[in-house]
Amino acid sequence: MQKRAGVLIAAGALLAGAVTAVPSAAEPSAREPSGPLVWKGCATKQYPRLQCASVHVPLDHDDPDGERITLALSRVPHTAKTFQGPLLVNPGGPGASGRTMAGFVAASLPAKVAAQYDVIGFDPRGVGASRPALDCKPGYFTPVRPDSVPRDQRDERVNLARAASFAKACGDKYGGLLRHMSTVNAARDLDVVRQALGAERINYFGYSYGTYLGTVYAKLFPHRVRRAVLDSVVDPHAVWYRLNLAQDVAFDARHKAFTAWVAKHHTTYRLGTDPAKVEARWYAMREALRKKPAGQKIGPAELEDTFLPGGYFNGFWPTLAEAFSAYVNDNDPDPLVAAHKTLSSPDAASDNSYSVYAAVQCRDADWPKDWGVWHRDNWEVYGKAPFSTWNNAWYNAPCAFWPVDSMAVPDLANDALPPVLLFQATEDAATPYEGGVSVHRQLRRSSLVVEQGGGNHAVTLAGNACLDRYLARYLETGAVPRGGGRGAADAVCAATPDPQPAKTARGGAEPVARTGGAALHGLLGHG
Repeated sequence: MQKRAGVLIAAGALLAGAVTAVPSAAEPSAREPSGPLVWKGCATKQYPRLQCASVHVPLDHDDPDGERITLALSRVPHTAKTFQGPLLVNPGGPGASGRTMAGFVAASLPAKVAAQYDVIGFDPRGVGASRPALDCKPGYFTPVRPDSVPRDQRDERVNLARAASFAKACGDKYGGLLRHMSTVNAARDLDVVRQALGAERINYFGYSYGTYLGTVYAKLFPHRVRRAVLDSVVDPHAVWYRLNLAQDVAFDARHKAFTAWVAKHHTTYRLGTDPAKVEARWYAMREALRKKPAGQKIGPAELEDTFLPGGYFNGFWPTLAEAFSAYVNDNDPDPLVAAHKTLSSPDAASDNSYSVYAAVQCRDADWPKDWGVWHRDNWEVYGKAPFSTWNNAWYNAPCAFWPVDSMAVPDLANDALPPVLLFQATEDAATPYEGGVSVHRQLRRSSLVVEQGGGNHAVTLAGNACLDRYLARYLETGAVPRGGGRGAADAVCAATPDPQPAKTARGGAEPVARTGGAALHGLLGHG
């Protein structure tokens, strides 16, 4: 899920019923797309073979001859004589643009494997280059925002009013669209894409929220799935309110892992050798920024935004530690401002991404409408996990005021699929380990590969050779490991080591190298 990780039953009853009904292999989800896709070059310096196209899909899949919207697609075409069909890739969110993802996956897989697929990226409905693209309230995250942790009832009312204003802005601007912003509709869109590609079946590779999208597609269209890879798996039993509370605890643990790493490298960062005291210095920095924001841009909420990507990917730790050290030891806020700009600065793309995030998660599942429930639950979690609990609460709080009724969460248990390959790190904060185990049990022929001790989110194509061998073998041959792991796992890989401190020319933050895991997490929206 993106950044931090989403409503009652009106039209939701109809869609939930559609999920439980399994269509036949020949049954289309909508009117057949008109004409073949027209692919045009849209190369980037990094991905010179990238091509782009678009496809029209029904706004309402229950009215296939009604209003149409447009999805933006990308492709890296196959080059091998052996062609295994399209591989649709999704970076999660909801709200993350997926077009560049095709270039990344094609370049990151072994060349022999990538050459056998048309790797297809897509911007889901409402996202990026798809039309219409949502932007409910431009500048909603412009700094400096109110402190996320309320000190009194007035502070809480201020943040509550912000959240309600965002929900109202979405309803005022996109009232006719919001009812159709859901994972079920996004999954039905994928079957229109399948038809437009001329494929009987698709292969699918999704990270984070993309695992939930893939699981919903597989429930709707099990006979259209050839192979599927789900990396960092959403627990469908917890979407989305309970999952956010679980995330809060897990992200606090990852923040403690970061401060322990900083303490281990005291000679570099000069912040102490006791992890608890290093963590206390971080909270002291937070309090100082409440009184005087750094560069008039970084208050407490922005500080949390800046350090949250470190909970997704430890490759960001050296940059964050440098900024932390410079602020505390040298009274220099510039590296902190630079880290915020690199890892979490708001812009038009993030405004769009957040608008889709809220629209989908608030529509997908039931959220408490009584703010007293949020107040009680978040203070309870904050007491044991203060790092990002209230920041995450306000990120999701528009769902308490959402102008469209929510849908029922579908039952995604599935015994009609070919073998599906799941990847999960044991210490993942964004999609906790239990999600991988839960989906492994629900998808009868699935296989679970576990990164033991790994704390990163999205673990394949990020530098772990053991995991990537399982991925490549599956995509090339369809083979999955069976047994030989521990507990629920069919296979276990050791986690990659934590990073070493970066060498900088001065006390400033080391620029984040956009390769490997950092490049992947940039595409996933975590930095």
